Amino acid sequence: MSSLTYTTDPTGPGQQASETYHYSQSVILPSGIVKSQIDLAFANVDRVLQSHGLRGWEDVYLWRSYAVGMDEAMQYLVPKIRERVPAHRPVWTALSVPRLGLEKMLIEIEVEAFAPLK
Repeated sequence: MSSLTYTTDPTGPGQQASETYHYSQSVILPSGIVKSQIDLAFANVDRVLQSHGLRGWEDVYLWRSYAVGMDEAMQYLVPKIRERVPAHRPVWTALSVPRLGLEKMLIEIEVEAFAPLK
């Protein structure tokens, strides 16, 4: 995984253990991973709702977000929802979780939408 930076404190006892047991004390994730997952999740919501005859995010009245790393996710979620739903403010429950269904998932979005009568 060349896009990740693996680090170990060179001044502490962790350095020797890292060399002996072949592990790192921390991993630095590149910026943009959470943002790209949020962009994809928002696009998926639009696609699914539109495939059922709704307009997309415009018809969402409630949404829940589950995020691994809430602080970073909020930096992208707030501007994204403002961009996608400028005409109203859906009810939002934002939950910080330690892990999602798949190991690499950092964000999950669940929505409830209203289909107006035609």
